[in-house]
Amino acid sequence: MPLVAPFRTSFGTETSRDVLLVRVVTPDAEGWAECVAMSEPLYSSEYVDGAAEVIRRFLLPALPSNVDAQGVARALEPVKGHRMAKAAVETAVLDAQLRAAGESFGRFLGASRGRVPCGVSVGIMDSVPQLLDAVAGYLDEGYVRIKLKIEPGWDVEPVRAVRERFGDDVLLQVDANAAYSLADARRLARLDAFDLLLIEQPLANDDLVQHAKLAEQLTTPVCLDESIESAEHAAAAIALGSCSIVNVKPGRVGGYLEARRIHDLCRANGVAVWCGGMLETGLGRAANVALAALPGFTLPGDTSGSRRYYATDVTEPFELVDGHLDVPSGPGLGVEPIPDVLDEVTTATEWITL
Repeated sequence: MPLVAPFRTSFGTETSRDVLLVRVVTPDAEGWAECVAMSEPLYSSEYVDGAAEVIRRFLLPALPSNVDAQGVARALEPVKGHRMAKAAVETAVLDAQLRAAGESFGRFLGASRGRVPCGVSVGIMDSVPQLLDAVAGYLDEGYVRIKLKIEPGWDVEPVRAVRERFGDDVLLQVDANAAYSLADARRLARLDAFDLLLIEQPLANDDLVQHAKLAEQLTTPVCLDESIESAEHAAAAIALGSCSIVNVKPGRVGGYLEARRIHDLCRANGVAVWCGGMLETGLGRAANVALAALPGFTLPGDTSGSRRYYATDVTEPFELVDGHLDVPSGPGLGVEPIPDVLDEVTTATEWITL
């Protein structure tokens, strides 16, 4: 799936997505899911070809023939890691289960709203004027929150330029994707002057202690993304004071059931959550929008409209209206791939019978 424009972060530049879809067919219904692993193991240790292999060799053979969505995680627990692959399997099973029952994803998860406010993630640009033009375009489209990707050498100045150009009323946050160390604390503290909603994942993925130390030195709230791979990780981060906000990406944490557990934990502890994105097609976006409608998701998520990433989505496109996306209300995900579009972009298929 080619992206409408290159998307650059501190760990690399994406110009297209190699998308792995999982389709589950049961006697009662069929379900779909999207694996969010990238083509290369840069955001996490998972990558799309590896996810396909682990699903084929280890995850599907571990499933009992009559498994329901709630039993998927238990069946797959002996396989260590591979949360994005596990999430795809569980989500497809859940989608089939909900379609058979005539229940929507949103209702099943506990959504409290029929639409959700949407933010947009803006990648690292070649110049500040290019960045300002991009932000202006997204604000004109109606996005209610802007997130800027940052890295050493592209942080204070672009943030200052956006704040000066668009004013204090724009909800603004930054995302470092683990590009800094605690030695950069003084530089990161310079971002405090810009009244940001949060700074996301400034330090290493596996270091909750350093994040707690950094949080003491900043007035900008620290949000964790890559560090949180389970409800247990979230509990540890909260106990240590490593963050006051959590970005919940269902693929990263092993699925939407675990994502809901993290939501419930954070809500009980007064920690805000929001729904992150992984450049999903309409299939992944539908589930994310349903999750983002839960009551604890009090900050706009990276649930952008389809046109933010794709000229043609594999589903009917998600269209932004007044800065919001509607939560699909049909059974399961509430969306399906458009057969002609799916056929056009599909490079390989494999059927596995249990």
